[in-house]
Amino acid sequence: MAQTDLKHIPLDQLRISKLNMRHGRRKPDVSDILPSIRESGLRQTLLVRREGKSYGVIAGRRRFFALKEIAKETGETPLVPCAIMTEKDAASAIAASVIENVGRLPATEMEQYEAFKRLYEEGKPVEDIATFFGVTELLVRRVLALASLAGPIRKLYAEDELDRETIRALTLATPEQQAEWLRLWESETDRAPMGRSCKAWITGGTTITTDKALFDLETYEGLITADLFGEQGVFADADQFWAAQSAALAQRIEAYRKDGWRDVICLERGAYFHRWDHVRCAKEDGGKVFIEIRHDGTTTFHEGQISSVEARKRERSAMGEGDSVPAAIRPEMSGPLADYILLHRHAAAQASLATAPAIALRLMVAHAMAGSALWDVRPFELRARKEETQASVDGSKSVAALAEATERSDALFKALTVNPALRRNGDDYRLCELFSALLALSDEDVSAVLASVMARTLESGNGIVEAVLHVCGTNLTKAWKPDEVFFDLTKDKRAIHAMIASIATSSLADSCRIDTGKAQKQVLANRIRGEGCEANPDWRPGWMQVPPTRLVEGAGSAPIDAWARVAGLFEGETGGNAEAEPQTQSDAA
Repeated sequence: MAQTDLKHIPLDQLRISKLNMRHGRRKPDVSDILPSIRESGLRQTLLVRREGKSYGVIAGRRRFFALKEIAKETGETPLVPCAIMTEKDAASAIAASVIENVGRLPATEMEQYEAFKRLYEEGKPVEDIATFFGVTELLVRRVLALASLAGPIRKLYAEDELDRETIRALTLATPEQQAEWLRLWESETDRAPMGRSCKAWITGGTTITTDKALFDLETYEGLITADLFGEQGVFADADQFWAAQSAALAQRIEAYRKDGWRDVICLERGAYFHRWDHVRCAKEDGGKVFIEIRHDGTTTFHEGQISSVEARKRERSAMGEGDSVPAAIRPEMSGPLADYILLHRHAAAQASLATAPAIALRLMVAHAMAGSALWDVRPFELRARKEETQASVDGSKSVAALAEATERSDALFKALTVNPALRRNGDDYRLCELFSALLALSDEDVSAVLASVMARTLESGNGIVEAVLHVCGTNLTKAWKPDEVFFDLTKDKRAIHAMIASIATSSLADSCRIDTGKAQKQVLANRIRGEGCEANPDWRPGWMQVPPTRLVEGAGSAPIDAWARVAGLFEGETGGNAEAEPQTQSDAA
């Protein structure tokens, strides 16, 4: 990174740079660093670069927002100590942002994509990006494959609307196939293929439409069937189509060579041309033509390309370093032989695992912590619609209890000098590192880790949450009590009326039926605190009991509806190590 200059800059001249890895994310929670900055000021400078008339914050986003909070409180614009980077050093700016953010919080795959893409566009080769992040080159190439996706599809993936298997399949789709898939996704009557079905939809089948032909259809002697619901006909005989297509393709290749192209490379049918592994190169400079042929007959001509490896060799040669580069040693086994050996070893490993449950348990926990190409496991991230809800849940006893359990679980790994963070990047070394640590733990400790990981990866807002509460015999009276956020969010007067009847009597509820919602909620709060009556601090609405109960007959209610779908599977089963839910008695009006 270029040498930086130190300077104090007024806060109102600072903005979050678009090169910051978390640019565009919602305002972060800075409550943990505010007291320290209020008392002692910044202990670490912000890293910024000149961007137009202002300065863009590359690293120090949370400190920047903390300073804005303090400025709002005091009404003053402070001078902020900053290290100023050169405007031309964009790659280092991106790297600095990545170091700060990934070091503090593991990035999602879409965040990795944005970071990888920016570094790659600034000239960083794939192997340097992999070394920088401490991951494999294969992982970087897989993430960069997201570049081939249409923006709306990437947005669906970023919002967790699509699973990893589907998004992997869609990276193989042509722009036309992606557009068609989006049409199916948005359709109210059709259904977009997902997972393995999506890959089969993209690559499989022998349906080849006439628009894929490189030859003149009038000279084609085979049978073409009509599609009454489409704009194109369909070739009845795939083999006959490919014979005609190959002849036409040979003519196109010959024409390219006569036109002066250095080389024309026809990829094997079904192989994909990876744009992120190639660079543009003009015909006059030795650029090549790559021909990509899909199983559905689509043929794409990629003109003026060379591989990244060849481009780097040319650069080294131009700098006089060609002789110093050692010749690559040819692998001792061919691709098909390596495939043969690896698959037989895989089959033997599978058979061994099937008879070793203790080892399989530890490997399963490692997969849940590190992920793999076949495992899409993510920790639950609290993203409430309202900041008040987020603050209420973050400050609850349940979240604190989970944090304690996680800390105990993490301590087991830290004692073995292994980072316990859940980083789902599918890295093979990371997975084996966790597996090795788990093999050193006792069954009791592994069970504790498993419980902690399962708790952190439990999905919200569905039947499994209700099932867990039921079979564990969870005492929600100890876990939660009505707070200000609950009262603020409760608007339905029917529900408030039912709650007053529950904690007091129906006659009291009826007597204040025409009162405002605010007045009715005050009656409810008074009953809980015992103002003018006996206190009832353990009262909980039907929504927060186990199982939950409906307050308004026939009305939709998320927890009750979720429990209703699965209740028949679990009724009669309760945990034996938890206190039973206390029954709330109504007191006299």
